[in-house]
Amino acid sequence: MAEAAPELTGSAPPVESLTASTSPNGAKPADYAIIADGLTKRFGDFTAVNQVAFKVKRWQIFGFLGPNGSGKTTTIRMLLGLLRPSDGAAEVLNKDITRHANQIRPRLGYMSQRFSLYNDLTVLENLRFYGRTYGLRGKRLRERIDFAIQMADLRGRERERTANLAGGWRQRLALGAAILHQPELVYLDEPTAGVDPVSRRAFWDLLQDITATGTTIFVTTHYMDEAEHCEDLAFIHDGDLIARGSPHQIKQNMMSGQVLELSPDDPAKAMRLLQDAQGTGEIQAEEVALYGAQIHVVGPEVEEQKEAILAVLRAGDVDPGLVDVIAPSLEDVFISSIRANKEN
Repeated sequence: MAEAAPELTGSAPPVESLTASTSPNGAKPADYAIIADGLTKRFGDFTAVNQVAFKVKRWQIFGFLGPNGSGKTTTIRMLLGLLRPSDGAAEVLNKDITRHANQIRPRLGYMSQRFSLYNDLTVLENLRFYGRTYGLRGKRLRERIDFAIQMADLRGRERERTANLAGGWRQRLALGAAILHQPELVYLDEPTAGVDPVSRRAFWDLLQDITATGTTIFVTTHYMDEAEHCEDLAFIHDGDLIARGSPHQIKQNMMSGQVLELSPDDPAKAMRLLQDAQGTGEIQAEEVALYGAQIHVVGPEVEEQKEAILAVLRAGDVDPGLVDVIAPSLEDVFISSIRANKEN
């Protein structure tokens, strides 16, 4: 049986104190669903989350990005009131999450990283169970179940066991269960992990619809393409917040160097040749990385090294294919930010 939804119990750029009346852009604390100020969590000598600080505006999708083990889930559990911070503070829906978790709980939704519904129950049985857990009864419960079934595109499958559903439908059903009680803020912890690209896109379309109704979404993910759908982002790596802002701001302000994209006929051999040339100093590059069938060479004024890069490939009998300087992707920026953070 899958795990049930948990019961909610009670160095980054600086941000304003939680006691500040306004932010630099004039926004008031009431305009934010979450204000994290120096959140830190230590487990013995290990610091899982280190002085994390950010703000999440109401009625937006906020993306919290990072690889596995970076501190995303630990942060989200502190913001749920499941873990007490070792240091720092957080306000969630204008209340201190450590002191007022019980008051905040009915206003939150949560979808865990692992599939959180019961596989041996039907779609309808799962929704009834979760709806009653959230305190819904009678006509209100029936209305919200009907909404969730329609949202998840499961009309006609109400009596099918959840275990028999495809991955995309299962995740949509789990999302429907998490928002049955119409929470003001929903935490989604890597909700599309292991889901196919088409289902992931449909899931994100649903998230856009949900925020349009007045719900704030805090979503963790390690899929950089998904981050483009978020209004604001924060990058976390090894417990440290290394970048934050809108996707456009992050790509504009956080990228170190230019990105030269190549489409060689033999990407694996091209990677070996370019990495060897990088190691010997034949080409000056901060990063040589494989992106599907393309290769990205990142470095300062890398366009000026284009001929040297082409010469390396041609000398190794590799056709470089199309070569052009492109706008950096969020993945390019994330890798660049990690490198800069390590150097500091």
